[in-house]
Amino acid sequence: MGYVQHVAQVVRVRVPAKVNLALCVGAADDTGYHELGTVFQALSLWDELTVEPAPPGVFKVAFRGEGAAFLPTDDTNLAIRAAKMLAEHCHVADAGCIMLVRKRIPVAGGMAGGSADAAAVLVACNHLWGSPAPASDLRDLAAQLGADVPFLLTGGTAIGTGRGDIIDPVESRGTYHWTLALSHTGLSTPAVFREFDRVAEPTAPRIPQELLDALAAGDVPAVGRNLVNHLADAAIRLQPTLGSTLQIGLDAGALGGVVSGSGPTCAFLSDSAESAALVAEALGVFSGVRAVRSALGPVTGAALWEDHAAR
Repeated sequence: MGYVQHVAQVVRVRVPAKVNLALCVGAADDTGYHELGTVFQALSLWDELTVEPAPPGVFKVAFRGEGAAFLPTDDTNLAIRAAKMLAEHCHVADAGCIMLVRKRIPVAGGMAGGSADAAAVLVACNHLWGSPAPASDLRDLAAQLGADVPFLLTGGTAIGTGRGDIIDPVESRGTYHWTLALSHTGLSTPAVFREFDRVAEPTAPRIPQELLDALAAGDVPAVGRNLVNHLADAAIRLQPTLGSTLQIGLDAGALGGVVSGSGPTCAFLSDSAESAALVAEALGVFSGVRAVRSALGPVTGAALWEDHAAR
């Protein structure tokens, strides 16, 4: 007998973007997936999800805002897949939902926008259907949906191992001011990995201990010095303007700069809002940058949200 219980008519969830402070890439396994060692930090660049009940079997998603026109709305979308997976896992007999995502996380920007939306759907639909799944089940489902999804459930600062989906929180003190330079065009994650495989010699994906020590001490300059991304060279080869973007941000006083994930967003670290503003000003006049965003880290992961004043 299926689970039938609705305790909410409208559920709203806010979910952050992520940046990779370290992304260390090992060799690919037999399925083509690479062993990763990464340090995630969740940033205050939020997607906002609204979910409402729908007739049984009806699952729909729509997008507004950043890059919305480029996103599929059929079963290939992670949001739809997340809702259906949760409904099947929890045996929700009358499952159906209509979802609206207000995008602020760049699409195809290396900041896990699709994974963030999937994490938000797991939280929102679980609440919509009366919380039939415990947190451990949500984490398991998240890992099935994608390597970044489990981190977006938890947020904060964390190490990701395996394919990036095995999450262990790490000590992180202080507040980190990030300036994000968005590119005019996206980058395909599979394409970046293919380029990495073509030219790189994978090594053991060891996360720099210096980075972990700096996070624990709240030493922002040391964190900046130890940012690392093994995919950066591949991303720059596919989109050469990223090299110029990184240099401009560093010349403007950023403590460190890194391609986020598979790119093409470049993330620059500062230790104050004033310093971050100078970096943003320099990047904002570069023709290779489409837009500049500011964000703080770390922040919490996907969570119910009732403050709609900023809508």
